[in-house]
Amino acid sequence: MSPYEKEEVIDGKRYSTKTATLLAGNDFWDGHNWERSGTNKFLYRTPRGRYFLLCLTQWQGDHDRIEPIENEARAREVFESLREKRVSYEEAFPKFKVEEA
Repeated sequence: MSPYEKEEVIDGKRYSTKTATLLAGNDFWDGHNWERSGTNKFLYRTPRGRYFLLCLTQWQGDHDRIEPIENEARAREVFESLREKRVSYEEAFPKFKVEEA
């Protein structure tokens, strides 16, 4: 599954994949398909610096949805867990200072 244009208003805030930046996803080819057990997740950042997931599903009775992420620390965890990065860590989290190990 590939990300597509989706928009939802959640708690009075508009989340739109059209205006947000795609940061990462779990849509890697495993030799058979792009889906991870019938689902895919894509992490986005809004122009105002909020983060959200676009959650796509192929499961009957389930629906594609947008899930806001409560804070940047949680967004960093999600970014690190997703296999396919679309941008660098520094681009995804411009306010966060990455330290050398």
